[in-house]
Amino acid sequence: MYSKCGDLSCGLKMFDEMLDRNLVSWTSIISGCIQNGESKMGLENYIEMIRSGFRPNEFAFGSVLRGCTSLEDIKFGSFVHCLALKIGLVSNYFVVSSILYMYAKCGYIEAAERVFECVNSHDVGCWNAMIEGYALNGYSFQALQLLSLMNKQGVIMDQLTFMSAIKGCSMSGDSNFGRQIHAMIIRREEKFTSSGMNSLVDMYFKIGRKDYAFEIFNKMQEKDAISWNTMFSEFAQDGNPGEVVNLFSSMQRTGSKPNFITFSILFRLCGLLVDLSLGLQFYCLAYHLGFLDEPVVANSLINMFSKCGRLDIANSLFTGISIKNITSWNEMIMGYNLNGCTTEALELFVNLWESGVEADEFTFSSILGACSRAEHLEMNRQIHGAIIKSGFAFQGFVCSSLINTYGQFGLLNDCFMVLRGIERLDLASWGAMISAFVHGGRSYEAVGLLNCLIEDGQKPDEFVLGSILNGCANIAAYQQTKCIHSLLIKTGFEKHLCVASAVIDAYAKCGDIESSRMAFNQSSRYADSILLNTMIMAYALHGLIMEAIEIFEKMKCANLQPSHATFVSVISMCSHLGLVDQGRRFFDSIGLVYGMVPSAENYGCLVDLFSRNGFLEEAKNVIEMMPFAPWPAVLRSFLSGCRIHGNRELGEWASKQLILLIPENDAAYVLLSKVYSEEGSWEDAAKVRRMMNERGVQKEPGKGCSRAPIYHASEAIFHNGQLYRHSLFMHDAGGATLLLGFDLMTLWPYTIQCILIQPIACPLRDFDPCRGGFGSDAN
Repeated sequence: MYSKCGDLSCGLKMFDEMLDRNLVSWTSIISGCIQNGESKMGLENYIEMIRSGFRPNEFAFGSVLRGCTSLEDIKFGSFVHCLALKIGLVSNYFVVSSILYMYAKCGYIEAAERVFECVNSHDVGCWNAMIEGYALNGYSFQALQLLSLMNKQGVIMDQLTFMSAIKGCSMSGDSNFGRQIHAMIIRREEKFTSSGMNSLVDMYFKIGRKDYAFEIFNKMQEKDAISWNTMFSEFAQDGNPGEVVNLFSSMQRTGSKPNFITFSILFRLCGLLVDLSLGLQFYCLAYHLGFLDEPVVANSLINMFSKCGRLDIANSLFTGISIKNITSWNEMIMGYNLNGCTTEALELFVNLWESGVEADEFTFSSILGACSRAEHLEMNRQIHGAIIKSGFAFQGFVCSSLINTYGQFGLLNDCFMVLRGIERLDLASWGAMISAFVHGGRSYEAVGLLNCLIEDGQKPDEFVLGSILNGCANIAAYQQTKCIHSLLIKTGFEKHLCVASAVIDAYAKCGDIESSRMAFNQSSRYADSILLNTMIMAYALHGLIMEAIEIFEKMKCANLQPSHATFVSVISMCSHLGLVDQGRRFFDSIGLVYGMVPSAENYGCLVDLFSRNGFLEEAKNVIEMMPFAPWPAVLRSFLSGCRIHGNRELGEWASKQLILLIPENDAAYVLLSKVYSEEGSWEDAAKVRRMMNERGVQKEPGKGCSRAPIYHASEAIFHNGQLYRHSLFMHDAGGATLLLGFDLMTLWPYTIQCILIQPIACPLRDFDPCRGGFGSDAN
């Protein structure tokens, strides 16, 4: 009773006081732990039960296997499977269906198939588990085939059969399979309850057919709270507060009452829309109905106020929670991180660690992001140690975050070390490693990793392809951009907004603004602020200021609320084009016109605007007056401006601030040295160099140019009857091949006599991702 009412602590206390425990009590506490999200504790209790001499029954096995599924602990689940075999419970349908679902949910579909084939007769639960397993893993054809076989053999399908298939379609995003399942339901005249109809609505939203979802929702005779919550949860994609209000009004008119889940969704929705006014109205209603004490609602409120820039209210809510769960800590850490308060985020993580609350994978992922933003490598290594100590060193999500963070620091060797620790490389791990290569300026190696990923039998998703396009943009690799664009069209990802945005950006940085405009026009029917932001930056990059402002005006005409990223785009554009007054007006309009609180990135752009164009006193005032503690990037931007415009006094002030933040980093010393040397103060510049040596700060070697193409036959020249590529091969200290992107034909005739041209023998198969480059035989 305690467990099912969500009060697991009282259930555990009752269990601890029992003098005589039997199989039922052990099974109840195991099931209670897993039902309340404490799967690890449930598995620990299962081990204690076995050690106490009890033989688990089918209910204990079912609960434990469900716990293994939630933790994706395939190793423990295999042990449980072996024990079920040993004591002869694999003939039990309940146990078999649990084993099938565990293997399938963890991605081991072949193991699930073997279990399914070994069972002599299947009940409907086994069929359901296998169908859902196929659909979850993207095997839509096999799932439909199994459903047809089930129908052919005369197995009576229940609502769960169709719901399993529908759930799988929602996860895999297979619109064709989903529509066929829906057709089968209509043909069989299956009477679906509200739960089944909710599954259909959710599936159509997930596969991008909102028209079908709305049609089914409007035809539903009985709508429960879950029906309305499903609709609310999907409105975040549209970004229209008016539609949310209209839907909530319709809910109240029908007599349906919102529950705490409803308000949790609504508050998070207001946070995504950055609509504090609407959020406060829902807050008043939730207070009136008595939902503010619900932990889920309180956490959602922290999320909403953080995203709306009201950290004071978010912190007040967090402090007022008497018993904080890990989600509360996570929301507050993410709130600080989102608003650029990295120091506060790190301090809160230390408080969490000292309080004895166990951090989870989301905690570590969020705090690693704060370390990356603060450029605090030492803290990052300490958190890496905490991750190992907490047992998350092999958790895919945490490992991907570690790879991303080390990639931000340019430490590719550390990225590879983390990658080698992952037992089973998933798409997130590949994506993180590709992103690390791109960030580290090794975009051609990132393309090599993409080929390795495809050879491994995995399909790149929108995030991987977006990273590759960013890499192409960084090195202006026009041919690669066209190839990746073709792959996007072939795989259907060109409709994804973030990918479409990356295509626009890549073409613009490759100098082809017409292709950028064409890609924008093909995607702009979706009317999204991300696309508009990217097109603004594309025009700005080519100096087309009027076209960029026209896009900004289009955004206002389309009733799209500009985001903080929009203002990052337009202020950055003004910064690079020297339009200081225009940029200042854009910044002022964030609060005066749109009622938004400027983000840390907006302040950073304003500092860059002033610094780059010589308004150094104004830039210093912004740094001192902004509601965020200065972070390394904004100080570097200011210090760079001091160097460009020769302001020694402000340069010394900025360097001191930067050294206090990141004393082990060479940027402050190098930039200050350049300030001195460029004004002719060679003695002062030498003093800075000596100071670096005394403090043990090493200047990082220059990264060089980006890598040259490794498979472009068109980029070749003839010399003495042989074919050569336009690239210069060199080696770094580690022995990895560097391909410096100098076009020899561009350099001709000035330096061609100084370059020793060598034949090219560097096929893609020589690429070794584990060694971070090409094998020595490729030279």
